[in-house]
Amino acid sequence: MDALTYLVTGGAGFIGSHLTDALLDRGHTVVVLDDLSTGDRANLDRAWPQRGLRFVRGCVLDDRLVDELTGRCDVVVHLAATVGARVAARPLDSFTANVRGTETVVAAALRHRRRLLLASTSEIYGKNGAGPLAETDDRILGQTTVARWSHSTAKAVDEILALGHHREHGLPVTVARLFNTAGPRQAPGCGAVVPTFAAQALAGRPLTVHGDGTQRRCLAHVDDVTDALLRLLDHPGAVGEVVNVGCGEPTAVADLAGLVVERAGSPSALRFVPHDTGAPGGEDPTRIPDTGKLRALTGWRPRRTLDDIVDAALADAAARRPAAPLAAAARG
Repeated sequence: MDALTYLVTGGAGFIGSHLTDALLDRGHTVVVLDDLSTGDRANLDRAWPQRGLRFVRGCVLDDRLVDELTGRCDVVVHLAATVGARVAARPLDSFTANVRGTETVVAAALRHRRRLLLASTSEIYGKNGAGPLAETDDRILGQTTVARWSHSTAKAVDEILALGHHREHGLPVTVARLFNTAGPRQAPGCGAVVPTFAAQALAGRPLTVHGDGTQRRCLAHVDDVTDALLRLLDHPGAVGEVVNVGCGEPTAVADLAGLVVERAGSPSALRFVPHDTGAPGGEDPTRIPDTGKLRALTGWRPRRTLDDIVDAALADAAARRPAAPLAAAARG
């Protein structure tokens, strides 16, 4: 495989830093563009010794910067987005940043005719819990008065924009809809359930479960998600496609909390609170991906277990404890 130069927006973030590591391991050059609003330069500690890494602190809303960096790269991976608690706290800002940021990246990729991988989200499906969700399934959303739907709507606009440019102007884009991902470098402060549970268990505090804990989630290890993204980048048949990326084995949130307590050897109990305590708008009982398209197209299979995910989260939380405060409760 020829060595290429990749632009990874949000490359100092959770998934972005793992993808950066993997691309460097393959002998590619990686330019990371990140404003560090949610990313962390420490996430790139493993990558710094490698000569093929360049870090640029900047924002995807900077048209000139994005255009300049895109022109110097062969492939663009757009992972930068407003996520976590910031979406509910400032929905207008997050909506604008997500849509305008993607518009800027898509325009640059189109101008320079660059291959683009656009990261989307399982939030696209909204309240649709009708079994495993395929890429062709409908979106079912709540009211516009509920802040949580701003992120789902923004990412839908992102997809429509990118896919429209593919159909009308030949933009070589793939949309990866990412379901719940967990593993090292996932900051508990973003509201993600696994690192939050891990931090609470190690501190001996109650693990906060929203609702009755029967809502199910499918957790994929970040290494498996990274592998899927690499396969999509490599496969010419992925151009113009929307592809689910995630694990298809559901786990009840209460069971996940119990597993974290067990593997941590923690005295923590579970504390059940109403759904709206975390973020108004309710809780989706089920969100399970149908990954048949990803498997058929690329041969991808997840290799890590739920125990692997929990153990990695506990190790990461233990490493963070001296420097990081205990995170707020996750919604699950």
